[in-house]
Order: sequence, then C-alpha cells, then structure tokens
Amino acid sequence: MAAEKVKVIYEELPAYLTFMEAAAKDAIRVHEQSPNVYIEQPLFKGGDTREIFETSEYSVEGSFSTTRQPHLPIEPDTAQAYWGEDGVMMIHCKSQNLYGNIAALADSIGLPKGKIRLVQNTVGGSFGYSMSAQMPALVAVCAMATDKPVSLTLSYPEHQHYTGKRSASYTNARLACDKDGKITALEFHMGIDHGAYSDASTTLTTKTIRFLGYPYNVPNIRGLSQMCFSNGNFGIAFRAFGSPQAYMASESLIDMLAAEAGIDPFEFRYINAAREGDLSPNSMSYRNYPMREMLDLMRPYYKQWKEEAKRKNTADKKYGVGVSFGGYHVGKSHDSAEVALELNEDGSVSHYNTWEEMGQGADIGTLAHTYRCLRELNLRPEQIHLVQNDTGTCPNTGSASSSRSHHMAGWATKIAADKLLDAMRKPDGSFRSYSEMIREGIPTKYFGKYESPSDVGHIDKNTGHGFDSVGQNFILNLAEVEVDVKTGKAKVLRYRIVSDIGIVGNRLAVTGQALGGMSHCVGFALTENYEDMKRHGTMAGAGIPSINDIPDDAEVVFNETPREYGPQNSTGCSESYQSSGHVAVLNAIYDATGVRIYTLPAAPEKIKEAMNALSRGEAVRQERWDLGCDMFERLDHFEAKATAEKLK
Repeated sequence: MAAEKVKVIYEELPAYLTFMEAAAKDAIRVHEQSPNVYIEQPLFKGGDTREIFETSEYSVEGSFSTTRQPHLPIEPDTAQAYWGEDGVMMIHCKSQNLYGNIAALADSIGLPKGKIRLVQNTVGGSFGYSMSAQMPALVAVCAMATDKPVSLTLSYPEHQHYTGKRSASYTNARLACDKDGKITALEFHMGIDHGAYSDASTTLTTKTIRFLGYPYNVPNIRGLSQMCFSNGNFGIAFRAFGSPQAYMASESLIDMLAAEAGIDPFEFRYINAAREGDLSPNSMSYRNYPMREMLDLMRPYYKQWKEEAKRKNTADKKYGVGVSFGGYHVGKSHDSAEVALELNEDGSVSHYNTWEEMGQGADIGTLAHTYRCLRELNLRPEQIHLVQNDTGTCPNTGSASSSRSHHMAGWATKIAADKLLDAMRKPDGSFRSYSEMIREGIPTKYFGKYESPSDVGHIDKNTGHGFDSVGQNFILNLAEVEVDVKTGKAKVLRYRIVSDIGIVGNRLAVTGQALGGMSHCVGFALTENYEDMKRHGTMAGAGIPSINDIPDDAEVVFNETPREYGPQNSTGCSESYQSSGHVAVLNAIYDATGVRIYTLPAAPEKIKEAMNALSRGEAVRQERWDLGCDMFERLDHFEAKATAEKLK
C-alpha cells in the first residue's frame, strides 16, 4: 500500500549517442565525476605540418567514421558457478583473461582473490569481449545469493545487449605528398566514442595513434586522439584493438592522395613503404622492414585482377580492386607470462598454462612451442599433454589479447623447457628417465617465467613517442569487389593476403586466423553494426556475413622475415588480420564505381546514393565532424607540457 503513495518524478536528460554530441561544449556530464572527454593522446613527429601542407604539391582531406562493431561469436555466453572446497567460488565461463578477471571479480563481488577459481569453458570465439569479467561476476553473484549451484545461458539478444562492442570513431584527417609522390605530412583528429564506461580506454587511445601512417615513412605528423563517454553501448576490447579506426582514415587517404597525384595506389604504397632506418608514426624504428618484399609478392595478383576487372565490367555490374596495408603491435611493456612443464612417469610431458583458448589456436600453439623446445627428447606430439585454463592448477600466463600470447608463452615455454632439459641431462649428454629423476631426488616439474624487455617503454602521454610492445607484424590485403549498379550492393569476390609474422610454425593454424580475420573485415566494411537494440539483437540483424558473402577464392601468402626477438623467430599474428582489410574493400568499391564511402558500413543504399550523386555531377556527400575543440590549440598545450617536463 505504501508503494502506491510514492510519486516518482523523472527528469529526462538528453541522450548523447555520438562523440560529437557528448563532446559538445554545452553537453551535460554522463558521469558527474568526469568530463565527457576524459583522455587525450597527442602525436608529434617532425616539423610543423601546417607549413608543410602549404608547400606540398598535392594534398587531400576527409572525414571518416567507424561503427560499434559487434563481436558476433557463434554462441552466446554461458557460465556456471558453485561453492567448491574450502569456500572457494568455482566459476566456469568464457574468459580471455582468467587471472585478470579474478582481480576484477574480487573487487566487485567482495571475495578475496584466493577464494575465486576460474575454469575456462570450451568456447568458439570471443574476439575480445570476454576480457571483461561481466559474465563471471553475474553468475557468481547469483550463486552467492542463492547459495546453490547456478548455470546461466544468455539468449543471443541478451548477449548482444549485455556485452561491449568495438568503439565507434570519428576522424578528420589530411595527407600531403611532393611531386614525386613521397608523403610529406599527415594530420588527424580522432574522436572515440567509448560509450558509458571506461574499460581499457587508455590502452585504446594509445593504440589508435600508432597506426595512422603505419607501415609507411611519414616524416611529419601532428595528431590528436580523444576518448569520450556517451550514453551508447560501452566499448570493450576487440581484435585489432584501435587499429581498424586508424586505418579507416589513413588507408583511405593513401588511395585518395594517389589519385590526386596521378599515381597508381599500389605503386604509391611502394614509393612510401618504410625502408631501413625510417621511423614509425611514434618516432621509433620499425622492428623489421619487409614492406617492399610484401608488395613485390602481391604485385602480380594486383595487376592480373585489375586487368580482369576492366574486362568484366558491364552496364549492370562494376568490378574493382582495392589494396590496404596494415599490421599490429605484439604485446606490451612490463608484461610477463608463466608456464610449467612436468615430466610424467610414462616419459610424456604435461604443459600447464592459462593461454586462454578461444578457438584461435592456444592449444596447437602450446603443443608446437613445447614440441620445438623439447625436441632433444624426441617426443611424439601425442606425448605432450595440455593442462590449460584452470587457475586452480595452472600458472598465470596472462591474457589472450594484444597478439601477446604466442610471443610471451613461447618464451616462457623455452625457459621452462631449458630448466627441465638441464635437470634431465646426464654428464654423458643422455637424459634421465622419470624413475631416475625420482631416485636421485631431482624435481620433475619446472616453471618458466618470461618478462618483456625493459627497453620497450610506454607511449609518452605528451608526445606519442614510444613503442610499448615486444614485436610487430605486417599485413597487405587485396580485395576484388562486384557492385550491382541497380541496388548498390557490394560483394567481395576474391581476397589475397600477404602476411609477415616471422617464421610460421603451423601454416594451417595461421591460415585459419587470416581467413577468419578476412571474414570479420568483410562484415565490418559492408554490414555489421550495433546501435539499435531491436534491429541488432540477433546475428543476422547485426549484419554478420553469411557463407555466401565470404569469398571462396581467398589465399594467404607468407613472407617470412625471422624475428630474432621472438620465440622460434616468430611473433604473434591474430590481430593483424583484422586491422585494415575493411579499407581494401572500400578502396575496391571506389575503384569499381568512382565513389568513396567515408562512413561504415558501406550499405547498398549508401553506395547507391553516392553513385546517383556522381552521375548527377555532384560530389559524394561527406560530413566534416565537429569534434568539440581546436586540435592545434590542444596540441600546443601538450607541446608546452612536454617542454616543461624536459626542463625538469
């Protein structure tokens, strides 16, 4: 009865659903304790770009945007929780960050870290969102409230609305070159709409500034990346974190500037690909310089496809070929990973780790590393047993993110393997058996812990200089697209990837990574989005490509430049394959139709509208984003801070 007497008065506040709305000077704070624009990361390289643009022969500019891309794993989240022995909360769930999730759970559900145990369920795909501890927190709280075992499976719409997405971005940028096509300067201002929460926002901001201009020689750069809160779905880790937003601008501008200078876009990339000694956008040397070799491998495909596209054109169907360069950084500074190897009574070896298996190949990666590091024992693959992803029995190998696991777990395996081999080795060079080890009182289990080198420092918050990763990979994409003139629908017909990740340990596993990344790029370019709860609640509604949308004619070519700093001369690969392929598709649409799509996804109606405008002699509609501040005023602020800190 008392409830009936209560009157609730609501004050309806404005909903800010884009960066521009949230960053406006008169916008109300989404969170009272923080301004809406809460992180800024500048990038300085070379001289004053404004002067260089004035004297450069050619320049182009554009405003580009990317969507809240949904991760779209095949299955929604399912998890179980119950009280185990000694009052430990047992949680079986999907997680890319088992030990990291325990730390987050302890704070959120009120249990000590030592009273939480996570076991990873066998899953098919995550692509980043299960870096967050949302689902294990939810199921754990249910088990604590009921004091009974709980199993929870979300419906797909529930999964869609409950989990984070790739953060939307809005970028104004321009690029210039001299009369010979050599890039002279780049400017960019990126606004990142990270939604309601700040999960991994600092890392995302620094990631974006690494890849505008990668892997070219861009001598002069001025840029600013800003992060804001909005009322939209929150941003979370997503494969190739931060780089797709960056490449959307820079790889589009590369094609636009090539056209302005009258140079083939493929050859324009060859002219500007970084050479030995050239510096990255962050003013560091590239770890490797395979760029021209990769272009040489791709050139025959490009020339052949271009010639065939011209011959195939009809009044109803237009064909085009697009290229994009990309890649990603591997791992981070101040990182560590631990594994354990144990000799068993039957002579087999067990490998213990928490290299989280999301379908990306943590199991085959563990097997390959162990096999190679223990080759002196002449073990067969079936003699290597994998014990993975249970925090109650396995050491902390770190998160399956940032393409770090192959590199970090690989070195940790080498360290553990060397310890085990040294313990087993007899004075005559042969190896002790398990029974001999036991008889001589020699331990049979050894831990290997690898820590990333101390010289890979963080990205400087005032200049953007720095590396903050343990390795680099590179990818070159080529896409052929068919565009239906009547409807504007684009379809990818063929796709080629030239990849350089060092020495390839398992071609089948890496090819799976590459082709999976390609399918994500096709969806990102043409169909995928999350902004409408009803329309985008299902896989089909959110735009996941069907089997008929993904080209059967797709291949990966490996250019193997040994990574002397990587385990078995290799490095991580996964995220490179989703970094820039979407722009190859957009560049192919331009090649086919003469219209450039600046905002994702390149839906049929968007392409058709642009073609209609072109046929009327009008410019393709492009909105310049009002990002709420003057970029150069903010850059002057950071330049003054950098100078002041130097004087200290």
